Amino acid sequence: MNDLQLDLLAYRPASTTLTGRVILVTGATGGVGRAVAQGLAAHGAQVILSGRSIPALTELCDRIEQAGHGLPVVLPIDLERAGVDDYALAATAIEERFGRLDGVLLNAAMLGDLTPIQVYDPLQWARVMQVNLNGNFLLLRSILPLLAASQDATVVVTTDDLARRARAYWGAYAVSKRALEGLAEVLAEELADTNIRVNCIDPGPVRTRLRAEAFPAEGTTAGSTPESLIPFFVYLSGPASRGYTGCRVSAHNSPHRQPAIPND
Repeated sequence: MNDLQLDLLAYRPASTTLTGRVILVTGATGGVGRAVAQGLAAHGAQVILSGRSIPALTELCDRIEQAGHGLPVVLPIDLERAGVDDYALAATAIEERFGRLDGVLLNAAMLGDLTPIQVYDPLQWARVMQVNLNGNFLLLRSILPLLAASQDATVVVTTDDLARRARAYWGAYAVSKRALEGLAEVLAEELADTNIRVNCIDPGPVRTRLRAEAFPAEGTTAGSTPESLIPFFVYLSGPASRGYTGCRVSAHNSPHRQPAIPND
């Protein structure tokens, strides 16, 4: 993918920037997905919250509604266990409710084991690949007609520096992220002449549960906050990113690391 450098120091999206857009967020129960889902809603989007934990999704739904940012839709999907029929049912539910989809953030991920390939557990490998790659493929496959029904649709994929520079012991996670970025690149090429644009974003070190699992000795203050990424996702999910597809954004290389204040 082509590297896209974004300097968002002057980017101040209005609270209505995403008004009228229906955006699905996977992995919305915590970390980056949770923060960005709230940020998209705060900028006017009708968000569809997806994840495994119904209580966590419901709690986030209530939080967004109480903040005055509309009423999200909860759409539980377990990327590890869902099959083709489950994704078809999810797509049907979205179509019946909204008739289209203006964006999707593929954010859900599983870390797996940090161990040498020689001793990597095959079942754990399969689980990580199912969540990080196969589940995203099946979801995309089911919702592409809904994205095509939008006049201006976006696919945003959360990637990782390991997709470019894999390191020892990162096993299935690194391999899945490289493959996921490849999937996004293929899709961007296939949809280059359509109304759907596909881009990846590498958030860099962020204070999430997944990073805490990977770096338990790092502490709770290392890395940026999930909220600091909101402007990047608003940009890539909204009209400001028209004309960009097949691009990779490294948020941690940008001078902008604080949440933008909406201009009404």
